[in-house]
Amino acid sequence: MSVDKINSKGEPMVKKTGVLFRIMMATALVLVFAGCAPKQDNRVIIYTSTEDFRTEHMQQLLKEKFPNYDITLQVLSTGNHAAKIKAEGTDTEADIILNLETAYLEGLTDVLADLSSFDLSAFLPDLIPAHHKYLPWDKSSGAVVINPARLASQGLPVPGSFQELLDPKYKGLLSMPNPKTSGTGYMFLKGLINSWGEDAAFAYFDRFADNVLQFTTSGSGPVNALIQGEALIGLGMTITATEAINNRGANFTLIFFQEGAPSVTTGMGIIKGRESKPIVREVFQFAMTTLVTEDKDLYCPEPIFKNQVNTIPNYPKDIPYMDMRGINDLVEKERLLTKWKY
Repeated sequence: MSVDKINSKGEPMVKKTGVLFRIMMATALVLVFAGCAPKQDNRVIIYTSTEDFRTEHMQQLLKEKFPNYDITLQVLSTGNHAAKIKAEGTDTEADIILNLETAYLEGLTDVLADLSSFDLSAFLPDLIPAHHKYLPWDKSSGAVVINPARLASQGLPVPGSFQELLDPKYKGLLSMPNPKTSGTGYMFLKGLINSWGEDAAFAYFDRFADNVLQFTTSGSGPVNALIQGEALIGLGMTITATEAINNRGANFTLIFFQEGAPSVTTGMGIIKGRESKPIVREVFQFAMTTLVTEDKDLYCPEPIFKNQVNTIPNYPKDIPYMDMRGINDLVEKERLLTKWKY
């Protein structure tokens, strides 16, 4: 200890510089520990598999509603979305997931929070799983999409059944998503398996492949092929075809054959442990009300709510759905896809 002098009581007096040094050190430690203390977290990360035009609308709504929050919407393909959550578990950076196929969500229930504390009464009861680990985001159908003007220009009739698509006159004019890379493609495969039986459905696609221009990697591929004039008939998504009609002026007609329309549902959820964060609950509440409602009003009106009304121009009403039992069984899906050879 550095001593300057002895006080009147005979006690050593520490130099003022030493006292100041110790005060400064103590202050610095307080600041360091204060910096390590938890801060108010205003960040929410959302994983989604929505199309670009739907994602952009969500971003706009979130920015308007929560201007002081740092909300990130990360767009992932369906397969990558599911695989990333599966691999990372509850350690994932995502707080909320939107628009992931329910087949994948069923395989992620161990990392999803129980949503029973939210008001679920607006949704169709048969779309809410008993475990309440996710809620419906949308129901999407597939359709046979055609360009009637171009068919007519080539002297070709509008097909009236799946069987008619096997006629050699349509060779090179058909497009379909590959079931191994696209949920839309698997939706058509599984729907026809349920309608006809497994052997008959695979025998059908063996012949169908002879007329296919391309099995596309994504569900939007067939509609894009029609837009570009590469194909005249596509097994595609109703939502994608309708968006092309309404916003791109595409001259398409959507057909549902006797078997009906294949369909798939997607859902939304919260990663387990994040449901206790007020900001995450607030954003999810907004997602399960405003975001999903506007998405249904503007883009995908197929019913997930009670008394839901379809007001989108050119979007088919009263769609006849196929029996899609087993669509959420991932083990069965893996087995069936080992038999797909295209």
